[in-house]
Amino acid sequence: MLEVVDPGLLSTIQDAGRPWAADQGVPRGGACDPLALRVLEQLVGGPAGSTAALEITLAGPELAVRETCVIGLSGADLECEVTEERRPLRPGTTALVRAGTTLRFGAARDGCRAYLSLAGGIDVPLVLGSRSTCSVGGFGGIDGEGRPIRAGDLLRPMKPGALGLAGRRWPGRAGGSVGASGSTVVRVVAGPHLDRFPKGSLEGLRSNSWEVSGRSDRMGIRLDGSALPVPARPDLVSIPVTWGAVQVPPSGQPIVLLADHQTVGGYPIVAVVASVDRPVLGQLRAGDAVRFEVVEAVLARRLKIASDAIFDADAAMFRTDASDATAG
Repeated sequence: MLEVVDPGLLSTIQDAGRPWAADQGVPRGGACDPLALRVLEQLVGGPAGSTAALEITLAGPELAVRETCVIGLSGADLECEVTEERRPLRPGTTALVRAGTTLRFGAARDGCRAYLSLAGGIDVPLVLGSRSTCSVGGFGGIDGEGRPIRAGDLLRPMKPGALGLAGRRWPGRAGGSVGASGSTVVRVVAGPHLDRFPKGSLEGLRSNSWEVSGRSDRMGIRLDGSALPVPARPDLVSIPVTWGAVQVPPSGQPIVLLADHQTVGGYPIVAVVASVDRPVLGQLRAGDAVRFEVVEAVLARRLKIASDAIFDADAAMFRTDASDATAG
């Protein structure tokens, strides 16, 4: 069991979210880096889709270990360390942490979101079928209150006695990755309103250099750069929107929707990010350079299928390694 001493910048409980709830006006929510969450589910032995984890953004929390337990990490490397032991903990691993020690996070080495969970997941209530924090609706997450963690909160494992989960290591990528230098490439397909934009708008999205704005959040990534032309016909009816939709508001500065996006929107959509690159979106930080690559929808589907196949192969290898370790 862990106690929050310092909550850090923004740390919320997330799982796979509520993808079915849009027709009720509820944001999907869930982890901004879905690959990191899937990896963590495997590491800590939690159920697919409903394993609760702590999503840690940029400046991580300080957590006191009140009862010896197993923790798992995935996503970006935010320099997690067991302070008293000077023991670094890396993404893609699980570790035994002992009562009386402290977990601290440092600077973001890559990406902006790390994920931490306990054996079987973090024990918080199910609300509308998910443990994710919905800050807009004020529900889910810690105590079901829809808020970030704060000092004094207790994080309890779903499987408190499963100490044998320590020492696991994921064989593949532990989450979305962004470019250490230069631009991060994000692949997109043509959006539903492309015919309303002036000719060449999609090419403008592709050829321009974009920078992630500090005004970005879990609802969307705001991009700074040369303004895109807005449609001459602004009389749009609000339509359902999806994670990765590239909206163009009157300013011409694109907004790429993230996990907490609204269920409907009225800004025209020039492109939509291929679902295979959602983990990359979740790791973009303020100041990061972004470049878009336009692909056909058929290729976008093939890329997602190939990515899922790689994950499945890594999961099979992981399960074999875990079984061999248990047998040994």
